[in-house]
Amino acid sequence: MVHILSLKVENRAGALSRIAGLFSARGFNIDSLTVAPTTDPSVSSMTIVTHGDDGIVEQITKQLNKLIDVIKVVDTTMGGDYVHRETALVKIHTRAEDRAEALRVVDIFRARVVDSSPNSYTVEVTGDSGKLDAMINLLRPLGIKELVRTGKIAVARETK
Repeated sequence: MVHILSLKVENRAGALSRIAGLFSARGFNIDSLTVAPTTDPSVSSMTIVTHGDDGIVEQITKQLNKLIDVIKVVDTTMGGDYVHRETALVKIHTRAEDRAEALRVVDIFRARVVDSSPNSYTVEVTGDSGKLDAMINLLRPLGIKELVRTGKIAVARETK
C-alpha cells in the first residue's frame, strides 16, 4: 500500500539525512520526497511517499517521531482528509504539424505552456498523479524530450 507521510521538521543541517537514514536502515525505499520551508523559517514541511505494509510504516512513523529534528508526523493515507498534488514539467518536440495537437492536450488538462522554442514546448501541469500520468501518456506520441516531476505534496483539509 502507498503511504504519504507529512512531516514538520526543524530546518537544520542533517535533518533530511537522519530521516532518509531511518528509511534506509529498515530497507524501505522513498518513492518521492519534497521538502520546503513553511511560514516559520525554522520549520520545514516534508512529504515522503513510500509503500509497504501498514504495520511496518506505522513502526517507521513511531521511529520518525523519536528523532529530535521531527516535530510532527502524519500518515495522510490513514484517516483524515487531505489534498494531494504533484507538478510536472514536460518538454515535448513540436513539429509544425504537431503544435495544434500539443496545445489541445495542454488545454484539456488545464496545463500551460511555460516555454516555447521553434522545436519544443515546455508544459507545466499540476494535479493528482492520475491526471499527470494521463497527460504524459497523451503527449508521449508527440515525443517527450524531458520530464521532471516534483513528487506529491499534501495538506490537511479544513474541518467545517
